Amino acid sequence: MSVLQLLWFVLIGVLWSGFLFLEGYDFGVGMQFLTLARDHHEREALYKTIGPTWDGNEVWLVTAGGATFAAFPYWYASLFSGFYLLLLGVLLALIYRGVSFEFREHMPTRQGSAIWERLIAIASFFAPFFLGIILTAMVSGTPMDAKGNVSAGFFDYFTLFTLVGGIAVALMSYVHGLNYTRIRIDGPMRQRAACQLKVLYPLLLAGEALFAVLLFFYTNFIQTKPVPVLLILVVIVATTVLGWFMTVKMEKEVLPFITSGLTLVEVAILLFVGLFPRVMVANNPLHSLTIESASSSPYTLQVMTIISLTVLPIVLGYQIWSFWVFRKRIIAKKVVE
Repeated sequence: MSVLQLLWFVLIGVLWSGFLFLEGYDFGVGMQFLTLARDHHEREALYKTIGPTWDGNEVWLVTAGGATFAAFPYWYASLFSGFYLLLLGVLLALIYRGVSFEFREHMPTRQGSAIWERLIAIASFFAPFFLGIILTAMVSGTPMDAKGNVSAGFFDYFTLFTLVGGIAVALMSYVHGLNYTRIRIDGPMRQRAACQLKVLYPLLLAGEALFAVLLFFYTNFIQTKPVPVLLILVVIVATTVLGWFMTVKMEKEVLPFITSGLTLVEVAILLFVGLFPRVMVANNPLHSLTIESASSSPYTLQVMTIISLTVLPIVLGYQIWSFWVFRKRIIAKKVVE
């Protein structure tokens, strides 16, 4: 395994981590169109918190897919062919979500807008739910042959482990979104978000404990890498407890948002650490794809590295600037007026 192969494996993990942190709160805010907002004006306030940035946050997913295609084409081919229907579900959820954001603005009646707002909430749930299933199914083993062809059935995708993984990612995103709402919106919604968090944090901790148990039975992570995997699991739980404590006892807002985002990042780190040096786990260990066997040529990796080092600072600078410009709190009462 070369340094560039390892570098791009890490970079793809970073891209997934950035996507989960940034798009995670977008998904959470989208779900709140049904679970937190009580009228059209509050849903408008929710939209204003993510309106300027949600499409930019999705670029992290597109970039992760593009980087996988260029750096590890065999990984990309097996993943996108074997998980085609689930990835289609993610794609449709993202499409309907994006379209609904635009269509709700052009409806002549409130009833017409309400239809699209419900669709925003539904799509915002299913996108992280399907992504969670894909990520957990990818590490728990798939029926893959020696050529990387995946021939999975319904019960290969939907197991107790993958369903818990899908719900966990969706719930983490929702908690992350509630924390984002607390730092972006003033008024009654801010208090209602805090009340929901007091109930959801214990549920999230219980889900994380169940996920850790299932991780032992459905993967070989703990058997092959006991120290780093157990350490990351402890950090995930500790981060969640810290966010819960700062929300309930200290009534903080910014720090719980950071901890809920870090929890999603830590999940991505857990999966990539457990995968290493593999990129996809097969039911037959001899057929698993590794970083070395799935990567592109050294020349391709060199060119990609040069381009990334040139473009990445510009993209990050622009995104940081856009968040800074739209950093002010939104007051729901102003929307009503």
